[in-house]
Amino acid sequence: MSVRTAPALWWRLAIVASSGLGLLLGTSSLVYFTVESNVAVLGYFVGAVYWMLRRDTVDGPAPRLRGAVTLYIVITGLVAHFVLNHGVSPLPGLVSGSGADRLSNWSSFFLHYVTPVLVVGDWLGNKPRNASRWRDLPLWLSFPLGYAALTLLRAALFPSFPNKYPYFFLDPTGHGYGWVALQIAQLTVEFVILAAGVVGLDRLGTAVRARLRARFRPQPA
Repeated sequence: MSVRTAPALWWRLAIVASSGLGLLLGTSSLVYFTVESNVAVLGYFVGAVYWMLRRDTVDGPAPRLRGAVTLYIVITGLVAHFVLNHGVSPLPGLVSGSGADRLSNWSSFFLHYVTPVLVVGDWLGNKPRNASRWRDLPLWLSFPLGYAALTLLRAALFPSFPNKYPYFFLDPTGHGYGWVALQIAQLTVEFVILAAGVVGLDRLGTAVRARLRARFRPQPA
């Protein structure tokens, strides 16, 4: 089967379309982790599509980078839905409000919901498998933790910077830096669990496939 007809290629093209549309329809800047994680997704999967067509393979490139990108977009989706939106469904906003509001809501829907779901589907269903390592976790986590540290440092050094604190849990003006540190510590624990889940699902998926192949492989007569 040609790679041009492979489901993996078209799935990854859908990821490129989703993240690209989300970024184009929105007006948020790179100060938001949402935008940064979706730029990372867009960059990786554009590269993956090019790699697949150039090498005629269904395997994605740089599998450990793929794991990092998967973690970042999962963080984006879960934090947006549960921490920022308190679990409220995004669907009503897609058809109600002014044209500008609907456009913004569609952008948010692509960035926070469609793209994360597609990327997780790629992680679970497409090759390569079993390429992530437990030792990758500290490196993966350095990006979201570095984002938080850079945001606080930038706000301290440049008080007039617009939108100094893109997220309420990084804003010390109401509760102080101790409260912010507690929020970051809590999120860090959750991110470690998510990162472990990403690696675990990669390894579990490989083990399950191996067992299924062994179970249903035709036995010699």
